[in-house]
Amino acid sequence: MAVTVSIKRLERSIERRRRVDRIFYIIFLLSTLISTVSLIVIFTTLGFESFNFFTHVSIVEFLTSTKWTALFSEKHFGVLPLLNATILTSLIAIAIAAPLGVMIALFLSEYASSDTRSVVKPLVETLAGIPTVVYGYFALYFVTPNLLRPLWEGLQLHNALAVGLMIGILIIPIVASISDDAMAAVPSDLRLAAYAVGSRKSDVALRVVLPAALSGVSASIILAFARAMGETMIAAIAGGFRSILTFNIGESMETMTAYIAQVATGDAPHGTIEYQSLFAVGLFLLLITASLNYIGIKVVKRWAIRY
Repeated sequence: MAVTVSIKRLERSIERRRRVDRIFYIIFLLSTLISTVSLIVIFTTLGFESFNFFTHVSIVEFLTSTKWTALFSEKHFGVLPLLNATILTSLIAIAIAAPLGVMIALFLSEYASSDTRSVVKPLVETLAGIPTVVYGYFALYFVTPNLLRPLWEGLQLHNALAVGLMIGILIIPIVASISDDAMAAVPSDLRLAAYAVGSRKSDVALRVVLPAALSGVSASIILAFARAMGETMIAAIAGGFRSILTFNIGESMETMTAYIAQVATGDAPHGTIEYQSLFAVGLFLLLITASLNYIGIKVVKRWAIRY
């Protein structure tokens, strides 16, 4: 009798565990489906409106023309000026964020004590929590007039350089945090082996830890570059809305995200070709950033070192 009761209790316990596992499985599955469905809806919406846009505008013109005057009476829909501004500001940003982020990660991983790390890392990650509109106005009213104009005569108030610098500060936490996690995953045995043969701390950091974590560091830089391309408020406030094809970073430029923000605020009536161009630019930007994310995943898989 006692054995039968124990068996029934065990069966009820197993059944409860299975029920809890099923509940959590459903919760996790729904969470995954929500993100997947959201992405599908975004692509579908952008694709539908973009299709309507490309019934009026040639894809060849969109990809090759050097004029973008979608909101003017004489309309041209060449995305190259917007793409050029987006890439230039993103390159400036990554030129700032990549070396600083990697150096911060090396400091946190190899040099900082646990107390220092507990203070510095949250401070660095706080940079990503500052509203981007603050960065934009800071670039417009402080960085350009007080820091850049004394060094560059003739610099315009709205310019790509200030945009790139501020976006670079914004994305430092992405490079630093992901790189730090990659370096923390490097086994201590590699460090101890290097120290055992007389290596200095700088040699261990630069010749052992950094190469071993190269896949994670590279992925962080690629993801940070994609984040830089998608920044809106800094580009709209500090970069201006001048859609011209130029490589002078001291001039005003309009990025793809700045144009989207401009049209989304009501400059184009709903259903017009100007309104539809917003979705075409958005889809183009989404495809670029998705490609960068895919490259980041491939880099991690290709260069990752299994320990």
